[in-house]
Amino acid sequence: QVQLVESGGGSVQAGGSLRLSCIASGSFFSIHGMNWYRQAPGKQRELVATITSGGTTNYANSVKGRFTISRDNAKNAAFLQMNSLKPEDTAVYYCNADVTNWSKVTRNYWGQGTQVTVSS
Repeated sequence: QVQLVESGGGSVQAGGSLRLSCIASGSFFSIHGMNWYRQAPGKQRELVATITSGGTTNYANSVKGRFTISRDNAKNAAFLQMNSLKPEDTAVYYCNADVTNWSKVTRNYWGQGTQVTVSS
């Protein structure tokens, strides 16, 4: 069974920084794209940043220049460095990944989420 476990959330003041981590555990063949989503109260879940297994990244316009996604394939991990945080970044942040098992079946997995709160 594959699990994605996020950590690193918390409360910061506007302008501050946080680094989120996502570790994939379990037995599997490979991890493809890893993504960070967020969901603010009363809003739909939105894609924040993506990174392919080769390291190609993409960002939502709202976080470009402030957030950086990275990954460590050897550790089955993805990270989201968030700088210059704004109150509107307040949300539950979710890790998401496409994982291929030993039967070469690829499934999409979600973490449980980690809360990020930015105060003005």
